[in-house]
Amino acid sequence: MPYDHRKTSRRARPRTLALVLAATGCCAVLAGCGAPEVSPPGGKSAESPTASRTTGGGDGATTTTAPAPQGSPTAGHGGPSVQAGARTLAGRTVVIDPGHNSGNFRHSSEINQKVNIGTNRKECDTTGTSTNGGYTEASFTLDVSRRLRELLTARGAKVVLTHDADRAWGPCIDERARIGNAARADAVVSVHADGSAVGHRGFHVILPARVREGAADTAKIVGPSRELGEQIAARFARATGTAPANYLGSGTGLDVRDDLGGLNLSTVPKVFVECGNMRDPKDAQLLTSATWRQKAAQGIADGIATYLKG
Repeated sequence: MPYDHRKTSRRARPRTLALVLAATGCCAVLAGCGAPEVSPPGGKSAESPTASRTTGGGDGATTTTAPAPQGSPTAGHGGPSVQAGARTLAGRTVVIDPGHNSGNFRHSSEINQKVNIGTNRKECDTTGTSTNGGYTEASFTLDVSRRLRELLTARGAKVVLTHDADRAWGPCIDERARIGNAARADAVVSVHADGSAVGHRGFHVILPARVREGAADTAKIVGPSRELGEQIAARFARATGTAPANYLGSGTGLDVRDDLGGLNLSTVPKVFVECGNMRDPKDAQLLTSATWRQKAAQGIADGIATYLKG
């Protein structure tokens, strides 16, 4: 989750609400409620799209396409919903960016080093948020990303993860952007969960603002990124049965930001997906459910596939 975005974000166009609701037909309220879950040290991450409304890698080699993770994350929760043999995304490259890294807690000096994001300098990365029960955002994002990789691979896509629990910390936010650019990705999705106030519920998709400053120039990706974000918002709502965030985006599930290096430095279509609010007990119950995480991955995969098929 990225922090302090309310200071700089711009509201998404209200017209998108109709698109989200029409595609879902059912996302009036988030389902489920649960017991509270202890914040990890460090709180929310700087590049996390949600940080406790406080919302929110080191340079190194990029992590490229990998096989489905050991233990197949979708086991017992339903595999890809695509029909066997329907490799509709063959020839397409998708980069999945699991927000944060569980090792960031042990490398505070490294992740606190500032990097250039075009418009200014910002911390390399942050620790991310967690539920009250201690389930970290970094664990959540990696799990959903692995599930997402499996679903997209089954559709024929080449999938690149920016990291896969294969490095001690990071990568920094500028490197995460470079990985997507170097892959010449058709779409990049950064997976996150928010750390907002109790009572703030629902998902939202963060879109790049039009930025041209320093190393940042998003002019060519603003339009396609919005299309990608709209498709993901609609399919995510339908797959999970959850509603767009009730605390930002005017009910559209979309939020535009100009303060995230991962978006500012991207030269390919890219969005952040905040799957829910880890600090709200009801949302936390969903986010800690493996069954729900599979639905979240399915919704993101369906949105990406719809966008790439035009």
